[in-house]
Parts: sequence; structure tokens; C-alpha cells
Amino acid sequence: MSNGQGIPYGRPLEAGHASLAFGVSSPKPGDLYALAISGGITVRPHEGRTVVFGRNRPDVHVCIGENDLRVSRSHGLLTCRDRQWWVRTTGRLPVRFPDARLLFAGDEPIPLAEGYTPLFVRGASGREHLLELYVAGSDEQRSTSRHRDPTQPPRTWRLTPTERLILVVLAQRYLLHAPNPQPMAWQQAAEHLKELQPDADWTAKSVAHRVTTVRTRLSKGGVPGLTREEVGEPVGNKLNENLIHELMESTAIVPRDLSLLDDPGGSAA
Repeated sequence: MSNGQGIPYGRPLEAGHASLAFGVSSPKPGDLYALAISGGITVRPHEGRTVVFGRNRPDVHVCIGENDLRVSRSHGLLTCRDRQWWVRTTGRLPVRFPDARLLFAGDEPIPLAEGYTPLFVRGASGREHLLELYVAGSDEQRSTSRHRDPTQPPRTWRLTPTERLILVVLAQRYLLHAPNPQPMAWQQAAEHLKELQPDADWTAKSVAHRVTTVRTRLSKGGVPGLTREEVGEPVGNKLNENLIHELMESTAIVPRDLSLLDDPGGSAA
């Protein structure tokens, strides 16, 4: 590592690295992967080993919220203890877990579960900074007879850039792992899209039409629960809820796609 907290046992993850929601390749039990939009690191478990995340790029291993002064220079620690990875907050703002639990500075550290965990730090103007974590489990290396076989990926639905942006806006509360999330209302989604694309003529009707097109395509592809006939009356938000769950479970959209809400012209991993 080239930063001030250089870890000779760590391997850097580049800024363009795919979201950890897609899984990781060839992990060893206990390996920790930590990734933000600006890049990250993967390290082997060792008692007392610590990874620092925060705003001050020269002095942390994983930089998040680099230009957001609400994020602390050193905002948190990932420490290996008793063969498990733990999260501790050291910054002024709490770190939020997917179950909406807030971890404040001074709180006891929280152990990380095996697999994928997205953490969020709220910054200025309601921005949410994502830190993706992945802890390799012992069962990932248990079956050695097929260790050279390629991983079978989930069925992922192809979305156009415009469809992806609309669906990330619609599903942002789910991607943020907010408590009791609901799809964004058509008019609210249209207003958000207008903020992101001032030159585009977004209306509630045009948003609904685009989302209906995606629902129809997935329904024809065999996904249940995406038509009024299947759901029954009253429909409410059920069609969009089912669509969002399918897109997230198939990793067609992932928490890292929230970066589109800051940079709609960019590409999400």
C-alpha cells in the first residue's frame, strides 16, 4: 500500500473493482475485503490486524467521503480479534448497518458476519457514503473437488443505462437498507430524476412507463409477481416491491449503484 497506513500484508483493490455484492474470487477463510468508490483493500486475518477507513486518504487504508467534511478523517476501524473481524466507529457520525442499527463512537465494536455487508455513513446534504465489506467464510473452501469450476452467477437482468438510473432512484431506500423501505412514488422519482438530468423531460407518467417496460420484460422472462393478475387487488406498491427484490437478489442493481445519484453520467459497477 502507498498510503500512510501501509499494510505489507494487504492487497489493494482498484477504484474500478466490481461491487463486493457480486462475491469475491478465490478467497481464503477469514479474508476481509473492504471497498469504497475510490478503491479498497483485502487482507488476511491475523490477531490485532486493523484496517482504517475515513476521509483522509494519506492516512487510511480505505478512503470514503473524501470531499465530504461531515465524514471524519479517520471514521472507523476494522480489527481482527479472536479470529473474527469487528467494526468500531471512531468518527463523529455513526456508521449504519443494514438492519438500521447505528454504531457510535464509544460503542462496543460489532462483529462482522460472513459474506457481504454494506455499511453507510451519512454526510452533508443527505449524502450516503457506502463501504462494502466481505468476510470469506470457512465453507467457501470446504468443497475441494470442484475448486477449479467457475462460479455459477445468479441470473442477472440486463438494464440500459437509463433504466438503471430510474430503478436506482425508485429503489434507493432498499439499496440504502433503510428500515421498512418503500419504492419511491412516481412523482417523487420524476422530480429526483429532473435534479439529476435537468435537460430531460421527466414526468411521473414517463417514469412509470419505463418501469412497466422492465417489469413486463422480466415477467416474460419467468419472474413471478410482476403483473396485476398475479398480485391481485389492491395492487398498491406490490408490483414495484417485487421488481426491486428481484433486481437486488439477482444483483442487477446493488448498493454501489447509488453512486449514480451523485454522478448520473458515470457508470456503476
